[in-house]
Amino acid sequence: MQASQRISGILGGGSDGWDVFNKAREMIAAGTRVTELTIGEHDIRTAAPILQDMHRAAMGGHTGYASVPGVAALRQEVARRVQDRTGVPTAPENVLITPGGQAALFSAHVATCNAGDTALYLDPFYATYPGTIRGASAKPVCIQTRAEDAFQPRASDIAAQAKGAKSLLINSPNNPTGVVYSRATLEGIAQVCREHDLWLISDEVYDTQVWEGAHISPRALEGMAERTLVVGSMSKSHAMTGSRVGWIVGPRDVISDLINLATHTTYGVPGFIQDAALFALQQGESFEEEIAAPFKRRRDIAHRVLAGQNAVTLVPAQGAMYLMLDIRNTGMSGEDFAFALLEAHQIAVMPGESFGRAAAGHVRVAMTIEDSAFEAALKVLCVFAQNRQSPA
Repeated sequence: MQASQRISGILGGGSDGWDVFNKAREMIAAGTRVTELTIGEHDIRTAAPILQDMHRAAMGGHTGYASVPGVAALRQEVARRVQDRTGVPTAPENVLITPGGQAALFSAHVATCNAGDTALYLDPFYATYPGTIRGASAKPVCIQTRAEDAFQPRASDIAAQAKGAKSLLINSPNNPTGVVYSRATLEGIAQVCREHDLWLISDEVYDTQVWEGAHISPRALEGMAERTLVVGSMSKSHAMTGSRVGWIVGPRDVISDLINLATHTTYGVPGFIQDAALFALQQGESFEEEIAAPFKRRRDIAHRVLAGQNAVTLVPAQGAMYLMLDIRNTGMSGEDFAFALLEAHQIAVMPGESFGRAAAGHVRVAMTIEDSAFEAALKVLCVFAQNRQSPA
């Protein structure tokens, strides 16, 4: 017996991009000490007051089936938060609570694409994007951005692929590049979506991690609220990665259909976890700033370290918890560089190629270890690159 093509074909016949990460974990399991700068996992854990509220809710009995669309108070709080930040009128009926942002991404593509429809996404991309689209039985088509544009997508490139497509997935602040899309970039994207009747799926899970410029939700742009689905999550903003709480914000009729999907798939999110998410959101922006502060601080450390050398170039680090480093001066691919760095110095970074072809010759560094260790690892990486720099 064989599994369905939908399942067996999720990776599209290629690597899932996690080879360096998996090698690092094998080394750790064998007893080698590895400095991990790979995945977007906070070096702090979920704050004790949030866990205490989760415990209170569980002990208080909120352990049965919870409302599938989400606990009413949490939907209301997400709606308030989105409306306050974007200026777009948002009601609880515009919100579906999901088991994390990943489930929201999958659901959004199920909602917007029929089997075989073309779903566009941008390269570089978060590693699960193409597989998520295939899992929804759509056809993933990537549009390359350019290093010389600091990975800001060009509307003309999107328009060239837009004919016949049903959706476009974007992510700002961006993983893996750390770039925040400018208003001009987003206006161009919105124009293409309107002209080609595209759904826009906007992954905004890093909206609290903006170091330069401002986060603009494309749902707030003219004519976009009725064709945009926004994906949000508690994972990055509140260090609740393992709690699996996310949401989709969109038109009421689509949210209503997505509630039907949730009823027949996940059947919602545990009530005591939703209660803890509500408590966390109610702590306000100051708490979110506290969670984000280490990454802003480490981004400043990176600027100081990288200023003293010429082998590694930093892609503008405007948001999120990552740095994208251009190591093309070494003459190495991102994958070769990452494997060699791991072997020589037991420092694990992600190859740019793990996120698509546009970031070839780059590596992504997650700013997810303590400051002094982060600075030391980045200095070693720079010296390693300097020693392998191609002759002029």
